[in-house]
This record gives sequence, structure tokens and C-alpha cells, in this order.
Amino acid sequence: MQNTKDFDHPTMLAVVTTGTGGYERLDYKQVPMPIAGPGEVLLKVLAAGVNNTDINTRLGWYSPSVTQATNETADTLVPQDGGWKSTTPFPLIQGADCCGTVVAVGAGCKSAQIGQRVLVRPCMREHGFDRMDTVWLGTDFNGAFAQFVSVPESEVFGVQCDWSDAELATIPCAYGTAENMVQRAGVQPGMRVLVPGASGGVGSALVQLLKRRKAEVIAVTSASKIEEIQKIGADRILTRNTDLLAVLGAESVDIVIDNVGGPGFGLMLKLLRRGGRYVSSGAIAGPMVSLDMRDLYLKDIALIGCTAWDEPVFPNLIAYIETGGIKPLLAGTYPLNRIADAQRDFQEKRHIGKLVLIPD
Repeated sequence: MQNTKDFDHPTMLAVVTTGTGGYERLDYKQVPMPIAGPGEVLLKVLAAGVNNTDINTRLGWYSPSVTQATNETADTLVPQDGGWKSTTPFPLIQGADCCGTVVAVGAGCKSAQIGQRVLVRPCMREHGFDRMDTVWLGTDFNGAFAQFVSVPESEVFGVQCDWSDAELATIPCAYGTAENMVQRAGVQPGMRVLVPGASGGVGSALVQLLKRRKAEVIAVTSASKIEEIQKIGADRILTRNTDLLAVLGAESVDIVIDNVGGPGFGLMLKLLRRGGRYVSSGAIAGPMVSLDMRDLYLKDIALIGCTAWDEPVFPNLIAYIETGGIKPLLAGTYPLNRIADAQRDFQEKRHIGKLVLIPD
């Protein structure tokens, strides 16, 4: 069995987020290399995706005091209670998306997996899948914005495909979040599903995952991204300035899967049929919404919040990759030391799919 003491260099390069604030909080430096403890494996990080949560956590957006959209949260706004669980354990190596190679294993782990290329399940249910408690890679403990990361053996999944490392790194957080919402929504063939924000990492994943379930997908995006959303299978595409109620009609969709939130939330409930379901795991247009309770109870609408992933979600994704059921949407790559550039470009939202960091 191999361990980290076998390496010549006991340090590594990583991006350490030192606290809430602007890009100055992203410190690219040498830090001690992690060690694979009992039940853990050490991975050499091959590629790490950029996600909303990385930026939101750095800005303290999860604080109850923040009411604006994610792209309107100022770098100068630095609430200390802005983590998912109130307080983030800074200093922290962020990064929820990890494609890596197993290079060492801790006590009790299978040494045969050394050398295997894997994806890490970032949403971990340490108390089992009958409880909603979660531990997240890069939020609750050090993540993939580094040359190496140590994770529980139970959270690594070998994957056999011809995708590049960067392409694989587009999958874990965005597709896991999307697959979890699709599963919780109970999507069945022929259901009409509305996806606002269809060009983002989660939105574009939703389009693919819904189509493989043979749902009818209505995507909402900007005019400049229509052609790309058509390519991934949306049945109908509307632009963000479309009057959805006028075009689609009241009670016209079975399910809304919405990570946009903000001012458009109330309209989503009017579009839902009686007994429809509204599902969300984010609120990029703003966390504060207006709810007409009559739309909720008179139409028997179910509101479903999603953070903890159900047990089948990640194994499903690995199977979809290996059987060609989904394809990666890699918008661009950056060296790890250019993380600030990657996050700026991410915030501008000119891309479709995911941006990925490559460690040196």
C-alpha cells in the first residue's frame, strides 16, 4: 500500500480562499499535501470545474442578510455568516468538481484502485441516505482547487470513457444537481417541463437529462444561445424577454425546474398545471421571491427544494457517461493560477456549459 510519505514533495500548489471578499481572497500558494487517512484515498487532481457555489461562498451570498442576485453581490459585501451552514471553515481550498487519479490509499482501502481515473461525488451523506445531512467537497472540507485532494473512498467512482479530464470535470456538481432535481420531480415520458436558465451548467445538464427521459423540454435562454440549446435537444426555446404566460398559457406545464428564482418565481406557479411540481436548487436571480399562496394551495402545487442528493444520482451519471447517454459541455479551460479570470468569465455568463481549471 502506498501513502503520501512516498512522494518526494510534501507540499503542493493550491488556491486557498482565506475568507469572504473579492478576488484578493483567492491565494495561490504552496500548502501541505493532504494525507490519505483511514478510509480515504489521495487523488492527483486532473481537472476541477468552476461552480456558482464557489463564488457565492467567497462572497458570503448564503447569508440571510443578502437579498440580491448572485451576479449583483458586491465584493465589498462580506458577511461572516454567508456559508451553507452559516459559517464557512476558512481558510478553505474550494472546488466541488474533481476528476482525478488515485495515487495513494489509507488504511482499510483497496490498493488495486491506485492509478484509476475517477470522479468524486461532491455531495456526501455521511449519516446515510435516510437522512438529509450533507457534507460537501470544497465547502465543508478542502476540495479540488489544488494539485491533490484527499476524500472518502466511498465517494470516488471509477469511470471508463474516452472523455478528456476537463470534460469529465464538467459533470459532478452541475449534472448531479440536475439529475437529483429530475429524480425528485418524478419526471416521466411525455411530461412538459420548463427550464429557465437553460444555458448554465445545471440548466444545460437538465435539458440533456430530461430528454433522455423522453420529456418535452421548454428551455428559456438568451437569444444568442438559442442555436446551442437546440443542439442539446430542447423541444422549444424561448428567450428571456418572452411573455411566458401569453405564449405558453396558464396551467400549461407539468413541472418547472428552476434555479433562477428572483422576480419570475410567481409566474412559474401560474404556468404550472394543477398538481404540478416546482423544483429548485438555486436562485441566481435573487433569493427573495413573491408567492401568491392561492396559486400554491388552490392548484395543489408541490414545492421541492433540493440540496442533498439521493443515492442513485451519482451512479446514474457514471452509467450515462459510459453508455453515451449524455455529453459534456466544456466551455473553456484555465490553469489553476488563473482562477480569478475563470470566475470573472463565469460571472459574465457568456458561455454555455462549464468552465474548468487545470492544476499545474
